[in-house]
Amino acid sequence: MHKIIKSLAALAFGATSMIAWASPSMAQQAAVTAIDVALEPDATMLKHAQATNARLLRAYPTGFALDATHAPHITLLQAFVATADLEKVYAATTRALPGEKPADWKLTAFKYYFIPSPPVGLSGIVIEPTADLHRVQDKVIAAVTPYMVKTGSASAFVSTEEGHDIQPFLLDYVAHFPQIGAGAKFNPHVTTGVAPIEYLDKMLAEPFEAFTFSPASASIYQLGSFGTARKELKAIPLQP
Repeated sequence: MHKIIKSLAALAFGATSMIAWASPSMAQQAAVTAIDVALEPDATMLKHAQATNARLLRAYPTGFALDATHAPHITLLQAFVATADLEKVYAATTRALPGEKPADWKLTAFKYYFIPSPPVGLSGIVIEPTADLHRVQDKVIAAVTPYMVKTGSASAFVSTEEGHDIQPFLLDYVAHFPQIGAGAKFNPHVTTGVAPIEYLDKMLAEPFEAFTFSPASASIYQLGSFGTARKELKAIPLQP
């Protein structure tokens, strides 16, 4: 009996050791990251976006400032991908963009808009869709699709409040972006901040002076609250 107990204990220890050894790998394989493949605007758009952001912060001081951890950008794709596949996502996105020269494009910003998340809304400057934007978005989606996973949780995002600052609508938006934010539904824009809906309604009623600008670079970010570009994961090289 003593020998049997020792044998069972050894088996239990071995099984526990195996689980402990395997757990990090299994957890890593199960981990998911919420990404944003984005074009980053030039100084002209940055000036306008930052001016609007400052205005929104005066109206709603608890909003976010555009800074190194809330980078102004034009989303091409948001998606959940397996964290273990991130290097493959970087490589696939890089291979998808040779020959593209976004710095030569002339894009037109023509109005404000916002996404309501009562009692506040997420504001942005809307850009006229162009054939160039559609083409590059199509390439990026095709490149990243093999690595997308169907869904993710708040843990996939950069969070400063243990996931409590990740809006529920954002999980669904990221999971279904190719269906609701691409093709005919593509709404290119630069997010500018958060403010009460009443304030944003008044801002949208004001005249907007259209301006032109160009993309300056491209990157893949990890998303945060309100779909902000919180953490640069990889800069994507573009044609000079």
